[in-house]
Order: sequence, then structure tokens, then C-alpha cells
Amino acid sequence: MKVNAEGYALIKKFEGCRLKAYKCPANVWTIGFGNTFYENGDKVKEGDVITQQRADELAKFIIDQFAVSIAPFILKPLTENQFSACVSLAYNIGTGGFKRSSVFKKLNINPNDATIADSFRLWNKGGGVVLKGLVRRREAEIQLYFKA
Repeated sequence: MKVNAEGYALIKKFEGCRLKAYKCPANVWTIGFGNTFYENGDKVKEGDVITQQRADELAKFIIDQFAVSIAPFILKPLTENQFSACVSLAYNIGTGGFKRSSVFKKLNINPNDATIADSFRLWNKGGGVVLKGLVRRREAEIQLYFKA
């Protein structure tokens, strides 16, 4: 299973790109498309600056790492769109969050279960507050997941 072009584009769109390190809402140094570390495992730190090309390369590497981290736990065959939507969710909520989610549990029973859409929608809060950006992201992931 691999992330398709639409999956990469979705993640990058919703993460946004910043070429100078900044502190995310969780107070963690972040750069590029929401990356908190580099390929070698070094953490992003204050003062780091990268080019757009470097941000794109780093995003691909990290997104692919998320794909590798969730793939072994998916027991049913998924389409590239379904898998890509799941990687987007995992990228946003973490691998552990994904493995605890009802999205994950349901897709391992029946990947075509229509209620998976409702399970994606549960992940729309930051700090206990519904965030419009997360609502939009979940809807985009649902559209990708169920795209023929």
C-alpha cells in the first residue's frame, strides 16, 4: 500500500508550509508541512530554515514513514484512496491515535462501511474545541476515502 498523489496533496494542503521553524499549538518546534523532526531523527529547533524543495522532500519522507507505520496493522485490502486518507488522518492524530480510532477498527472489519465517515468526523477537535480547519480536513479525507 502506498500514498497516492491526491493523498500527498491533501496532507500538504491542510498542513500548510512554513520554511522557518515555528512553535505549533502544542508548543513544539515545527517546520515545512508540520514536520517536527528530520529524516535522521533530529528534532526541528528554533532558528531552522529550509527551502521549499527541502520542505517538499521532507514531507514526502515523513508521510511515507506514517504509511509504513500503519500499513502492517491494516488487515483488509484498501484502495490507494482509502489508504491515503488513513495516512492523512494518522499524520494529523499520530500513529497511536489512528490505531485507537474507530476508523481503524471499522476498516479492519469492512473497509466499505459507510459509517467510517462518521468515525473520521470524530477527530475534529483541538484542545477540546471543534476547529473549522479540522472539520474541513476530515471532510476532504472522507471524500478521498470513498472516492471511486
